[in-house]
Amino acid sequence: MQPESIHEIIRSRRAVFPPAYNGQPITRELIGQVLENANWAPTHKRTEPWRFKVFTGNALERLGAYLANVYKMNTPAEQFSDVKYNKMLKNPTRAGCVIAVCMERDPAQSLPEWEEIAAVACAVQNMWLTCTALGIASYWSTPGAILKADEFLGLKAGERCLGLFYMGYSDAPAPEGTRRPIAEKTQWISE
Repeated sequence: MQPESIHEIIRSRRAVFPPAYNGQPITRELIGQVLENANWAPTHKRTEPWRFKVFTGNALERLGAYLANVYKMNTPAEQFSDVKYNKMLKNPTRAGCVIAVCMERDPAQSLPEWEEIAAVACAVQNMWLTCTALGIASYWSTPGAILKADEFLGLKAGERCLGLFYMGYSDAPAPEGTRRPIAEKTQWISE
């Protein structure tokens, strides 16, 4: 493995939002590769807390309808936005797939919850980097509606949803990335 390739993939990872997707389907095989790499995320005591619910085809319409309906039912009339409603309704259908990123805590473990959440976040980073390497645009979204979608997602006791991972092909170039220098964020301690 050439270190330059991992540097390039990490530094070119971007959030690309559903309106930029071109509607081209993503094969089940590629989705499987993305999930297999997620499965290799670091996990304390090997709890592997990540769980995934993959929406494709007509299920994307059901997901959009659910998100839009929850927004409509829980938003006061004076704060309601047709633009936001339509975005929630249509964004899932623009994606090749949407993956509900969930976490299941191991009741036999006494690990702090933040460690399990961090493990799931590492799994999502693996997904995102894999998508970048495969030329698939992606984005991790955390709408309030999905974070409380236990019944809709069929979650068991001890499971919770940590967001949606959108995947789709895009013809648009990825946005430019910027970061402040690492020297501004690093303190070296040698004694």
